[in-house]
Amino acid sequence: MTKLTSIAIFIAGIFASAHAISAEPIEVIKAVKVTEPEKVELGKMLFFEPRLSKSGYISCNSCHNLATGGVDALPTSVGHNWQQGPINSPTVLNANYMLAQFWDGRASDLQAQAAGPIENPKEMGYSHALATQTIASMPAYRAHFAKVYGDENVTIDRLTDAISTFEKTLVTPNSPFDQYLLGKQDAISVDAKAGYQLFKSKGCVSCHNGPAVGGTMYMKMGLIKPFHTNNPAEGRIAVTGKEADKFVFKVPTLRNIELTYPYFHDGSVWTLEEAVNTMADIQLGQKLSDKENLEMVAFLVSLTGDQPQIILPILPPSNKNTPRPVPFSHDPMSSKPVSSELLK
Repeated sequence: MTKLTSIAIFIAGIFASAHAISAEPIEVIKAVKVTEPEKVELGKMLFFEPRLSKSGYISCNSCHNLATGGVDALPTSVGHNWQQGPINSPTVLNANYMLAQFWDGRASDLQAQAAGPIENPKEMGYSHALATQTIASMPAYRAHFAKVYGDENVTIDRLTDAISTFEKTLVTPNSPFDQYLLGKQDAISVDAKAGYQLFKSKGCVSCHNGPAVGGTMYMKMGLIKPFHTNNPAEGRIAVTGKEADKFVFKVPTLRNIELTYPYFHDGSVWTLEEAVNTMADIQLGQKLSDKENLEMVAFLVSLTGDQPQIILPILPPSNKNTPRPVPFSHDPMSSKPVSSELLK
């Protein structure tokens, strides 16, 4: 065989592999390329910054814990003054692949999403004005803002822009399934391969497709059979006001799904085995055998990719100009209530 023939065969193999990948409903997650490292670093600081909350205790990472798959592993999150959140916290990992943010899609992108919890009384319980005042009170933060944005002005738009820029780096490439798509046949087990074929043949890919294996469309929860829950969330109807959008939610990503329990918008299911059977029943009207369930779960586990390796930022100290945190309904150091201005 001549050298030229060998090269031709190699090139043909590359094209064949690329065609096979393009024919699949699931796409490979690619490693992120950081083009604005200083903004990413500022965003990381703000993502871990608890002083963006009224209590001085809750940060973005509280509900989207990067040590536990980008979620808090609770049915619904704990908010300001230990209030129970209204809905399960979705993972922040690979969130930039979503068509919108929040279960009901009310935020168009990650920047819009980052602004919401800060002023939500059931989440971080603060205000945008006090949040920016808090950050601007610290010289080290002002210096970071000047380096990234050209001057020291701290605004909610800049603050959320930095957070969202950091969040866009939180991707999870190199999963066993991605390696399989790229041609490494032994990257996943025989059961996982069978599970992927079931995933396609049963119709799961009609909603769960693309690089995030979901997140690209909205779908009714309980398409074939009703989904019974005590959770008050009603989905897209809260955004559109249309009765047809009642119980319609953004399809969640299945990337890293073994890490992001409990499942569904109400966080009512704790195991993948039960989640798979529930979805087959209420969304597809099908009953899986024990073997099919095992294979489907094996496939889903193969979607766990490399987790972001985060070095925790060292945050600037507060000073006399920094608004005081209010972790309780009154100041524990005084019998007098905290200033009403601070509580706004």
